Amino acid sequence: MRVLIVEDDVQLAEALTEALTRRQYVVDVAQDGEAAWHATESMKYDLIVLDVTLPKLDGIRFCHRLRTTNTNSPAHRNSATPVLMLTARDTVADKIAGLDAGADDYVAKPFDLEELMARIRALLRRGSAASTVSLSWGKLTLNPSTYDTTYDGHLIPLTPKEYAILELLLANGRRVLSCSSIIEQVWSVDDSPVEETVRSHIKCLRQKLRALGAPESLIETVHGLGYRLN
Repeated sequence: MRVLIVEDDVQLAEALTEALTRRQYVVDVAQDGEAAWHATESMKYDLIVLDVTLPKLDGIRFCHRLRTTNTNSPAHRNSATPVLMLTARDTVADKIAGLDAGADDYVAKPFDLEELMARIRALLRRGSAASTVSLSWGKLTLNPSTYDTTYDGHLIPLTPKEYAILELLLANGRRVLSCSSIIEQVWSVDDSPVEETVRSHIKCLRQKLRALGAPESLIETVHGLGYRLN
């Protein structure tokens, strides 16, 4: 799942990025409201973590603009994306303003990181109930709730990127995914690798699956197009 963090406190943004990345989320960061708006025009997000006090375009106005965006706008794809607001303002009036602008949850700073992660999981569950359903393909099974991946009952030790790529392949089945499509959905905008990196991860996935008895062709190469499950 892809999360947009909109926070002008660099240290806090880095801490949130690290915490979410450890939990297998793909994270993009914007440090002002206008940069966040441009991000929503170019990418679909599963959740937006939004500071209220931002340069150029504050969180309240950003959220209101997102919720009321015209259907012809590229940002409209995020008009229903869950928004969790972060703010040092903790009055009832501030909370009402945030919720009336379209926020789904409102957390005051300073906050407990684990509580924030729990609120994020709750919003993501609300936005996509299917995200907690186990994905299976023959003897291969992936559980998004526990991050466990098994083949024929045997646990597969995966790196975060290998897990994300395999989850993407399982979610798409026989649909062919190009290297550029995998990069877009698995890596953050600021951390996009070359296509050879994707091929290297696919090679490692095949080796780990084959070691547990899976056929070499389980992840199929469609020459000139990309990859899919066979």
